Amino acid sequence: MQEDFIIVTMNDIPGYRVDAVLGEVFGLTVRSRNVASQIGSGLRSIFGGELKGMTTMLSDSRNEAIGRLKEEAVLRGGNAVIAMRFDASELGSLWTEICAYGTAVHVTRL
Repeated sequence: MQEDFIIVTMNDIPGYRVDAVLGEVFGLTVRSRNVASQIGSGLRSIFGGELKGMTTMLSDSRNEAIGRLKEEAVLRGGNAVIAMRFDASELGSLWTEICAYGTAVHVTRL
C-alpha cells in the first residue's frame, strides 16, 4: 500500500492537480458481535451509557473499510480518493455493514 495515499471528503485536494479520474471505489465489511457482547450491550442500553464494545467494533470496521477502499483505488492506479463517505446499515439484528466509498483518482502535487 502506498504510504503517501490521500483520502479526503472534499471534491478536490488543495495543492494537488487531478490527472485522472479512475472511477468509484468501495471498501466493505460486515461484522457481527458475539453473544456475550450482545447481552452486555442490551443491558447497557436499558441502564444508559456508552456501548464501548459496539464503539470499538464500529471503529475497527471503519478502519477495515478504509483499508479495502485504498486497496481497490491502488489496483486501479490511484494514489488518492476524493469525496470519501461512509454508509452503515444493519443486516438483521446481529450484523452491521460498513461501506467506505469515493472516487479513485491519480493526483500530482503542484
